[in-house]
Amino acid sequence: MHFWDFHTHHEGRPYSICQAGMNTTETETHLSLGIHPWEVVLNWEKDFEKIKQKSVQNLRVLALGESGFDRLKGPQISLQKEAFFAQANLATRLEIPLILHCVKAHDLLLEYLKSEKNPPNMIWHGWNQKPELASRLLPFPIYFSFGKQVLHPESNSAKWLKICPINRVFFETDDSELKIESIYQSASLSLQLPVARLAEQVVKNWNAISKRKIS
Repeated sequence: MHFWDFHTHHEGRPYSICQAGMNTTETETHLSLGIHPWEVVLNWEKDFEKIKQKSVQNLRVLALGESGFDRLKGPQISLQKEAFFAQANLATRLEIPLILHCVKAHDLLLEYLKSEKNPPNMIWHGWNQKPELASRLLPFPIYFSFGKQVLHPESNSAKWLKICPINRVFFETDDSELKIESIYQSASLSLQLPVARLAEQVVKNWNAISKRKIS
């Protein structure tokens, strides 16, 4: 039984997807590559071409991202949109998920989802928004990655986990020092599911939405 960590900033951990950003190292077993909305620059296309080449050639790249929108930090929204659209299109083409970063910008995400005929599967990392927003996203290929917030029973994260469709669920450590096992254990208690069953379910969830499989 493996406890997969679907989004971490810690390199070299087995059964994890390391957030490599725009760079790769040999120590990273599996990675996600992308231009974070904070890091979008005027000539972002140059970075994107490198990401595109690496993502096509390297099957260790299991996801694109983080990518998305952030109204609190980063360049003007028009630039963020351009970089996001390019990465979303590449994720669709490669048939792999996009790790979503979305802060104070769910309206932009919904605008995209309602207008785009073929959006990629997107995993909203570190989900801690209100369940009402999550419910509005269910008609679209949006999945939810639960991190440290799920350890707090009164958090939005913990509240949504209890009612979220089980096939939309993933887990992550992000940049915390927590062990991924502790997040699975907390989720197991909340959902009243054996932790082994939960670990199997999230692998099944991933393989249902990605061409690049895990086990």
